Amino acid sequence: MDWTQYELESGQRLENARDQAAAIPLSEIDVSHWDLMRFDTIWPYFERLRREAPVYFHENSIAGPFWSVTSYDLIKAVDTDAERFSSEPTIGLNAPAEQDNASSFIAMDDPKHAVQRKAVAPVAGPRNLAALAPNIRGRVNDILDSLPVGETFNWVDRVSIELTTQMLATLFDFPFEDRYKLTRWSDIATSPRKAGLWDTLEQREGELNECLEYMTRLRNERIDNPGGHDLLTMLAQNEGTRDMSPRQFLGNLLLLIVGGNDTTRNSISGGVLAMNRFPEQFEKLKADRSKIPNAVAEIIRWQTPLAFMRRTTTEDVEIGGTVIPEGERVLMWYASGNRDEAVFENPERLDIDRTNARQHLSFGYGVHRCMGNRVAELQLNILWEEMLERYSHIEVVGPPIRAISNFVRGYTHLPVTLHT
Repeated sequence: MDWTQYELESGQRLENARDQAAAIPLSEIDVSHWDLMRFDTIWPYFERLRREAPVYFHENSIAGPFWSVTSYDLIKAVDTDAERFSSEPTIGLNAPAEQDNASSFIAMDDPKHAVQRKAVAPVAGPRNLAALAPNIRGRVNDILDSLPVGETFNWVDRVSIELTTQMLATLFDFPFEDRYKLTRWSDIATSPRKAGLWDTLEQREGELNECLEYMTRLRNERIDNPGGHDLLTMLAQNEGTRDMSPRQFLGNLLLLIVGGNDTTRNSISGGVLAMNRFPEQFEKLKADRSKIPNAVAEIIRWQTPLAFMRRTTTEDVEIGGTVIPEGERVLMWYASGNRDEAVFENPERLDIDRTNARQHLSFGYGVHRCMGNRVAELQLNILWEEMLERYSHIEVVGPPIRAISNFVRGYTHLPVTLHT
């Protein structure tokens, strides 16, 4: 199937979804079902929830009962109320058997959260970003120079995964020859069994334990090695994180690996897809490269690499005119908030001149706002600068294949051909 046929079929699927979303009872809407993400048909369901029930209890879903918060303002209200909406015990919605029991600081409340986050925050500080920039540009250039022009290849493998994996290896000071282990561990940690990356819970646990053992060995080598600026050294030498339990150490490792991988990786792929869907935006970007920073923010809004974050109510909470009882699972659907018509005009469109693009929810709000957002933006800015130097067109020539996940809005395949 070529790109034109894919776009026609995608448009028809979306129209069918729009008809179904309008016709079925609210009680039958299950926005946690991965097929809605996989086929990019979730948007009409979010539209209806925002319009009719922006705070809604899904009694029956593939992941069990939970509450959805789908409007922009209410998502921000939840995200900035860490006392009544706790990040513990987890920010995920996997089936209980697939839920990690490893705890990371994103799934902690203050003061524990603040102590552990502070240990690794310097990696995204201004001084480290300045040092990373030439490294990122060199790796971007090497990757782009290796790509074939005029031939079809998978952009996800050759660019999106390659760049983010190399940068993860840098941030962890991880052996470069083993860097693809980082990508594998990230995918294992975020993928349900349905995705086909693992068959049994024992296999999944075994691969995550491999991550723990490998990283523990590296950390132990750095405990008495002052002066390192990588994430493992920071964790090893900080008073608040050096004595973490193995499961807590694994939880923080997976958080940093996934956070350093999925947001950037899937925004790289999503940006190329978006520029093909809205080619006039690519022409505007080529004509004025000063638009790149705002275009990057708009790509991150349009893509929303992580669809939601979960909170748990610590007491009965009234929000949006609805009372959520204590102890309930609450999903803040960032993907829906980023398409809220009350905030973003024509939200389904990519608009690199959008004046409020930076108000997107993709990095979250409040105390848990993404620590590595500047690192992600830096990689994307440099990549688009260098791509515009080389290519007149990055042509998507076939259908993208999306990840099977209700959490990660990502891609496993994006066939492209480069034109100079």
